[in-house]
Amino acid sequence: MLAAHSTGTLREATELLELERGPATPKVDVRAVAFREDRILLVEEPNQAGWSVPGGWADVGESPSEAAARETLEESGYKVEPVKLLAAYDRDRHGHPPMAYHVYKLVYLCEILDKAPLSDVDTDGARFFGEHEIPKLSVTRVTQAQISRFFEQRRDPNLPTDFD
Repeated sequence: MLAAHSTGTLREATELLELERGPATPKVDVRAVAFREDRILLVEEPNQAGWSVPGGWADVGESPSEAAARETLEESGYKVEPVKLLAAYDRDRHGHPPMAYHVYKLVYLCEILDKAPLSDVDTDGARFFGEHEIPKLSVTRVTQAQISRFFEQRRDPNLPTDFD
């Protein structure tokens, strides 16, 4: 069932299940939304089709906001400070393609602390895009509807945190 409803093979599904011990629980994917003026920071990860807001899996022992800041530095070269939780999404309810794990996505609004990024990053590129310049997205990580919502939340900081 797992292989049939995901992008993996039966062998990959079996290997994933062999690693799991204890109760099945969601993984936590953290994302950082950072703006420079009215342009959003996106990164292009190696071997992936499309762009995304910086992010990745939270590590054990690290808070979600710390993970968002770490991932942003690793992927874009920018030091950021998370300032607000924009969204807590159940990945399965937002139009992402299926995957083997159940995932919660925590998305933080971050302030950029540097004028220029570090040059050693884990991605193929990091750039700022205007709302009507968004390139092809990596929909496994972020959707166009989510990007549009982040721009809305930027225009109106009083909007509540999105969830589910």
